Amino acid sequence: QVQLVESGGGLVQPGGSLRLSCAASGTIFTLYTMAWYRQAPGKQRELVANSTRGGTIDATASVEGRFTISRDNAKKNVVYLHMNNLKPEDTAVYYCHAVRRTVQAGTVYDYDYWGQGTQVTVSS
Repeated sequence: QVQLVESGGGLVQPGGSLRLSCAASGTIFTLYTMAWYRQAPGKQRELVANSTRGGTIDATASVEGRFTISRDNAKKNVVYLHMNNLKPEDTAVYYCHAVRRTVQAGTVYDYDYWGQGTQVTVSS
């Protein structure tokens, strides 16, 4: 069973920076994707940034140029979210998400895992 543990959230002033970390345990395989989602009060959970094992990186338009997702090549299955120029509208609970992909007899199986979430509050 894969477990995801996030860290790095907190209170920051507008224009400030934070780095979130997510470490996965319970698997010896490199996870297919690792991503960050967020959920603000009263809103649906949304994808912030996604990183695949093959190196493809996607980020939602609202954070492009401010947030960067990266995976630690030395520490397998660790992903970071570097957040710069934070805005009050970035306030949310940030969740780490991972997909473990297996192929059996030509069929692809994807298993989803979520972390517990870490609170990010941007306020003066």
